[in-house]
Amino acid sequence: MKHRRRRGEGGGSVLERVQSFGVACSPEQANALVAFESLLRDRAIPLGLIAPSDAGRLLERHVLDSVRAAAAIEPADREVADIGSGAGLPGIPVAVVLPRVRVSLVEPRRRAVGFLELALERLGLTNAQVLAERVERLRGEFDVCLARAFGPIDRTWRVAAPILRPSGRLVFFGGRGYRPPPSLPNAIARVLQTPVVESSGPLVIMSRQ
Repeated sequence: MKHRRRRGEGGGSVLERVQSFGVACSPEQANALVAFESLLRDRAIPLGLIAPSDAGRLLERHVLDSVRAAAAIEPADREVADIGSGAGLPGIPVAVVLPRVRVSLVEPRRRAVGFLELALERLGLTNAQVLAERVERLRGEFDVCLARAFGPIDRTWRVAAPILRPSGRLVFFGGRGYRPPPSLPNAIARVLQTPVVESSGPLVIMSRQ
């Protein structure tokens, strides 16, 4: 497949933007990210999974922003859960650029589940699966949980911690106005700074004390 040099709103091709996060990316993976952007526009917006006002900035605000989480996945990590996946953000972009991990897209809403299943089929992603469950009902141990627009960090940690391995981590998208909470029981947090994309804030990496 010939690589389409789709340019991000912040300048540079998709391939170049992903690589600027310290994440390896092939031309085929860059094309898959662009194809996912099209699916978000054509299917996720009409389903109400993404605001119509974001139609002109899906690549920068959602797809590339999601890819930043791949920089927090360590070589030994294998099982990743995207909790409250919604339209597959950040889980699907992470699955695209990290084929060595298995990404579980955890989402209970039926219309979102239908979109996620369609996206995995259209993109040919064999390292991702949809779990049509509330995260509170999950059993299993994950190396990493991803949370983007799931809720406040304290609630997100309470929900994610029970399904993480003892050495597992939560990657929380802080948002532009993120302020750390005063304290989080039995948890330590560090901030991973990445190149800025539109509306992005820090990635907060949380683990057990």
